[in-house]
Amino acid sequence: MAVTSSQPQPDSATGTDSAHRPDSAQRPDTATRTGGPAPEHAPVTTRTSTVATVLVIALPLVVACAVLGMTITGAFTANQQLESAGDLVQFGLVAARGVHDGVAALTVGLLIVAAFALPAQKADHGAMSSVQHRAARWAAIAGSIWFLAAVVGIVLTGANTLGVPLTSPVFARNFLLFAFQVEIGQSLVVSAAAILIATVLAALATRATTLAFATVAALFALLPLALSGHAAGSLEHANAVNSLAVHLLGVCVWAGGLVAVVLLRTRMKGATGRVVARYSTLAGWAFGAVAFSGIVNAQLRLTGPLDLFTTPYGWLITTKATILVLLGIAGVVQRRKLVPGLLRAPTDRRLFVRFALAEIVFMAVAIGVSVAVSRSQPPIPQTPETGADTRSGLIGYAYPPVQTMQTYLSQWHIDWMWLALALVGAGWYLWSVRKLRQRGDSWPVGRTIAWLLGCAVFIWTTSGGPAVYGMIHFSSHMVQHMLLMMFVPLPLVLGGPVLLALRTLPVRNDGSRGAREWLMLFVHSRWMQFLGKPAVAGVIFAGSLVVFYFTPAFEYAMQSHEWHVVMVVHFVFSGYLFFWVFVGIDPGPARPQYPILIIALLATLAFHAFFGVAVMTSQSVYAIDWFHALGQTNDRALLDDQHVGGGIAWGASELPMVFVALLVVRNWVRSDERIAKRKDRQAERDGDAELKAYNERLTAMQRRD
Repeated sequence: MAVTSSQPQPDSATGTDSAHRPDSAQRPDTATRTGGPAPEHAPVTTRTSTVATVLVIALPLVVACAVLGMTITGAFTANQQLESAGDLVQFGLVAARGVHDGVAALTVGLLIVAAFALPAQKADHGAMSSVQHRAARWAAIAGSIWFLAAVVGIVLTGANTLGVPLTSPVFARNFLLFAFQVEIGQSLVVSAAAILIATVLAALATRATTLAFATVAALFALLPLALSGHAAGSLEHANAVNSLAVHLLGVCVWAGGLVAVVLLRTRMKGATGRVVARYSTLAGWAFGAVAFSGIVNAQLRLTGPLDLFTTPYGWLITTKATILVLLGIAGVVQRRKLVPGLLRAPTDRRLFVRFALAEIVFMAVAIGVSVAVSRSQPPIPQTPETGADTRSGLIGYAYPPVQTMQTYLSQWHIDWMWLALALVGAGWYLWSVRKLRQRGDSWPVGRTIAWLLGCAVFIWTTSGGPAVYGMIHFSSHMVQHMLLMMFVPLPLVLGGPVLLALRTLPVRNDGSRGAREWLMLFVHSRWMQFLGKPAVAGVIFAGSLVVFYFTPAFEYAMQSHEWHVVMVVHFVFSGYLFFWVFVGIDPGPARPQYPILIIALLATLAFHAFFGVAVMTSQSVYAIDWFHALGQTNDRALLDDQHVGGGIAWGASELPMVFVALLVVRNWVRSDERIAKRKDRQAERDGDAELKAYNERLTAMQRRD
């Protein structure tokens, strides 16, 4: 890009000294010290040229590092020995994946910065500002490229999986079969569909809420991609997929958000410091997610620490880890040094831009290395089944010993994603309570104990005996189900996390929506007004039992990891919604009168009991193919175990439901007491005017009679 100014510019990557010129000449593309914003079509500066150059070369750098990494690991040679798809497919797939990952990060970054960091129009909360409009349009353009790269990736992955060139008749006959009936093809198609939805929403967005939906769709598009990476052997397939999904989300938010901030820096006017500070918070969470998931992935694919230095695959992991550490240090420097400076002088962006460009280069290298890692064979073979017992390959971990009370309480298989989520939730809660107390506010200890108890039960339910044996026996699965649906959500609801978040999260004053504003918008939305009705919450809570067990959904959850994750999420959230409607302390839509709550609670309890009886008297085995695959071919024993599970479903609901009923009655009594006290205070202030008016009406009626 040509430079139109003959004077040296202050914000170039070369760091030219700016002391020799007036300030107004130093920043032709920003607001001057004397007043208004810079012209929309300001002259192109050296800084702009440098930024554009770095951003343009970032994508080819991703592809180049991916090709170099695969060359080092011998991935091209290995693939050519196993398959015959041709060089076009082999190299084209790497290039398409590099472009795909780079543009995915850019799209996600633009959307998330626009929805959560950029200022909006104060006059109309929710209406997009000019800079948000620009971010949305750029996100739509990047999303279009992302979608095209995804389509190309589906085609090339299909040819690579079939092991034939694109021109082969075999490819033409079997491509649709691959795309819609093979798991990898299905995941890529779902991802492409989500990309298209995010792109269309970004292109049509006129309000921040639409941007939020586009952001959710873009983030969801990353999740199916985890299924197309290494399975890490069937014994750790779940942890491998979960950690890779977390890794993809973290990288895209972190790297894409930084690129978005750099691209939009000249259009933020005086909000640069605030936007960078908000991005820095997002980047901190993303860094933690990337570091955690990277460690989990590495330990699943390496036989030991020595592999980091003695194998080509380990060299790539070491390179990624080194870059991660360097970027973490740079992030700390930005947080402590650059962000305060930008908050004081938002127009002085020179040092931030230099740091950001250097980070973007390192991030591009890391993304390219990640592509190479995903296409290379790790030291631990990624075979469909591992372990001496083939049943281990089906459940995804070493087949446990015979279930007894001792083994049920002592067996563990850590699900790192759920464990991390619970620990982060507990840590955030304790930090928020500490923040409240530091400023002199109180928070009931009982709520803290309830929240921590819910987190602890969730950890045991997803990583302890209920999770270990829940894949093997129907009765054990039902224990896990009841824990996730009742014994985990109830203490979490009593912890009041939404109320705590609203009291501790920072308040935005520039029209933008941060975590607190989005949370307020959600809890008072029409969706919550609908979901918060006792009948709706009860139908979701109890009706989902019928849908899950009396349809193929239960078998899908046993056979498919992604459906198993959906099962866990649904059980917890449906239980949380149900208990929040009846005994929640968090703010939200107005709840109905207490007699209606009691009636709805009793009706749900009765339906839950009928469900348990239906399972206890069932005559067909649910998910029979799954249990047969595990070697359990005695259908009579399977049916007996299923009947035990029905009894567990019936009996497990009584204790929490009775407890909830008592809480509803207690709240009812307290509500009446508060109303009585309020009326007494009103009577003291106005001389019992309400009672006098009532008596006067009675007297007038008597006179008329």
